Amino acid sequence: MSRLLLLSTSILFAGGALAAAPALAQAEPAVAEAPPSPESGAEDVDAALAAFFETYDEAELAHSPLTKAYRGIRDEDYARWGDMSDAEEIASQVRLMAALSEMRARFGAADLSPDSQLSYDLFERMAARRSAAFPYRRNGYVFDQMNGAQSQLPAFLINIHRVSSVEDAEAYISRLEGFGTAMDQLIEEARYRAQHGVMPPDWVFPYILSDARNVIAGAPFDEGEDAPLFADLQAKVNALEISDADKAALIERGRQALLTVVGPAYERLVAMLETQQASAPTDDGIWRLEDGADYYAERLRYYTTTDLSAEEIHQIGLDNVARIHGEMRAIMEQVGFEGSLQEFFTHLREGDEFFYETREAYLADANAMIDAMRERLPEYFGTLPEADLVVRPVEAFRERSAGKAFYNSPAPDGSRPGTYYVNLYNLRDMSRTELEALAYHEGIPGHHLQRAIQTEMQGLPPFRRFGGFTAYTEGWGLYAEELGRDMGGYGNPYSDFGRLGMELWRACRLVVDTGIHNLRWSREDAIQYLQENTPNPEGDIRKAIERYVVYPGQATAYMIGKIRIMELRQRAMDALGDDFDYRDFHNAVLLSGPVPLDLLEERVNAWIESERSGD
Repeated sequence: MSRLLLLSTSILFAGGALAAAPALAQAEPAVAEAPPSPESGAEDVDAALAAFFETYDEAELAHSPLTKAYRGIRDEDYARWGDMSDAEEIASQVRLMAALSEMRARFGAADLSPDSQLSYDLFERMAARRSAAFPYRRNGYVFDQMNGAQSQLPAFLINIHRVSSVEDAEAYISRLEGFGTAMDQLIEEARYRAQHGVMPPDWVFPYILSDARNVIAGAPFDEGEDAPLFADLQAKVNALEISDADKAALIERGRQALLTVVGPAYERLVAMLETQQASAPTDDGIWRLEDGADYYAERLRYYTTTDLSAEEIHQIGLDNVARIHGEMRAIMEQVGFEGSLQEFFTHLREGDEFFYETREAYLADANAMIDAMRERLPEYFGTLPEADLVVRPVEAFRERSAGKAFYNSPAPDGSRPGTYYVNLYNLRDMSRTELEALAYHEGIPGHHLQRAIQTEMQGLPPFRRFGGFTAYTEGWGLYAEELGRDMGGYGNPYSDFGRLGMELWRACRLVVDTGIHNLRWSREDAIQYLQENTPNPEGDIRKAIERYVVYPGQATAYMIGKIRIMELRQRAMDALGDDFDYRDFHNAVLLSGPVPLDLLEERVNAWIESERSGD
């Protein structure tokens, strides 16, 4: 999920210089209704709880036009950005606490069905996680190279704001006309954070300045080719079945909004960024923040859903790096390479045969891998997604700074497919050996399968249907890479080495993320560690470390989640023997939607006992 969406749904600012406890203490909880009477029956209680969750979701959606758009909702808010100020963050937290108080008052003693009880427990967990993050909400970077608003705002218009009517086109233009207000709120927040010592490191600024300038490069801002937003607006308007005169009028209105609102907003952003760049810090880790140690501990708990310390996570990483190196040496011997593992890494980084010459060739092979895997799904999964999956290159205006690959969930109404974005800015950063594992992770059986199934589960409360826990979701993505081998993938030993390389990458993340933010490693220290311990190209390594610097803790969730899922699968295999069925195990994992790792363990253990007893 993009940070722009998180911002609009009051989760982005999870890190802050100032807590807002006084504001929360003054908040009045919602008036609690009397709990349903016992004679009303468990079914009525479950229905009442489900209605409560729907009401809370509708109230939150009213404050978040962007979340509505991500879900495919087009109503009177389709023309708005929403409030991106810290005041809305505080108000959202107050609303959450009021809802939690109401839920406990109405349903705390109710006799709920198992699934309703899980929803109750998960809402409490969600509230606890957000409350723990709330005091640090202003420790995050508003503008960075990974998820910064400078690229996420235009990416939202291009990828999420659909136009199938004149009203949709007018809403697009209204968002252009309101762009300045949204950007000014973000600039104000970035200034506040800078005044309190929260700025990204100095090397981040060339990336975000480049992104900002790219958005306003080209027509109508200058004599070049059409700028990204102008090209997008024209393509969407010209696809409408309306008169040429009406199309021209809409495009002209949009052009004026770009010139008078969007362009000046980006000029204000560039000016602010240039001012901050002059005094930006040179240290990389968040240990440099006043509350950096506590903030990082909270981030690790938030993302891994465990109580593992930074030191424990660091050691888990070192242990798994050693294990994976051993498995890699076996493949190195299989392909007949003579030399050390590090020499083999160099061979893979420098050999032309391990890279694509054209973007089209990379995309063709990625689609072929996904198509082949799709045919094998029924043998391993009892529940399959309905939503389609498309593979797209990252847009040119943000590809220099964007991550290696990422996934966007489908719209729940089926109007937008799941999308696997692959960054092909530099083909020498995208090894041929990793293509298969990356396609499984982002596509199927990875993110697309899990998140499309989640989105399509109509019976789940909205916060479960559209929310998530990173260790579960990314743990599943990494698990899917290894599952691909069980499903018959990786026929080429170099591709299987690429799978191990991807797993090694996630193990190394445990080392370098904790190294940067806890052990005070520099960016160059972390880059050197990956160069010595992984086969990845230098550009890939540098971009990854730069990601971990601005996104503390998130990268640790992948390996921690995958390890737990693999442990649970092995436990089920040992307990059930020949009766173990991948489809049933995967249903046990997937059909709850995302859950913290301890609850996932409880659910899988209950399924194992049910299978053993024949229930």
